Amino acid sequence: MSIRGEQIVAADAPALSQMAAQWLIDRIATLPGDIRISLSGGSTPRALYQLLGASKRGAVPWQRIELFWGDERFVPYDSPDSNYRMTKETLLAASPIAAERVHPIPVEGTAQDCAARYEAELKRLYGAPYLDPNRPFFDIMLLGLGEDGHTCSLLPGQPVLEERVRWVAPVMAGRAEPRITLTYPAVNASRFIVFLVSGAGKAAAVSAARDGDTRLPAARIEPAGQVVWLLDRAAAGPETG
Repeated sequence: MSIRGEQIVAADAPALSQMAAQWLIDRIATLPGDIRISLSGGSTPRALYQLLGASKRGAVPWQRIELFWGDERFVPYDSPDSNYRMTKETLLAASPIAAERVHPIPVEGTAQDCAARYEAELKRLYGAPYLDPNRPFFDIMLLGLGEDGHTCSLLPGQPVLEERVRWVAPVMAGRAEPRITLTYPAVNASRFIVFLVSGAGKAAAVSAARDGDTRLPAARIEPAGQVVWLLDRAAAGPETG
């Protein structure tokens, strides 16, 4: 199996953010109806979200966008570690998207209950209890990539990597705090899976994941749609020149 997909390389991290913002704006313009986008957390998307929030009026049809999250640290929304908080401060605060079109992962209660509630919300919006390979849930799935090959909170060595029934699951070990993540079935249910990766420290993981090394969680993705790698030159590795 390989998720090699298309690779687009920018000169550096700032150029990557600009390139990713334009790629998203251009892609969204081609999609009809409501557009469901799953957002990634972490440091790399921050500049992208700022650019999208500051995009010129009409560049993004916010009235057609629905936002979701691929994973969340199990911390309050006002925590500095919250993926939702980062997105709120960068993208949501600057864009006119309606609150009812924003679907953060719940963080009140137990991690197990929050995962179940988010899954129930996704199923309600999808209109069915099972995912149809011919009817993706997400139009665009933004993903990061860790140096250890994780994406979302699909962490190496954790039981969530074997989950094939639930759409959302808690991840109770592997990091300092519990996390809640989309599982492979939900990630796979995407028209476009877009990896956004910056930095030389991730070049080895990018190469291994694209070559299908299933020791890396990201390489186990079996996408229903297209895969696109948006990289800076450092993350793309020396072969890009």
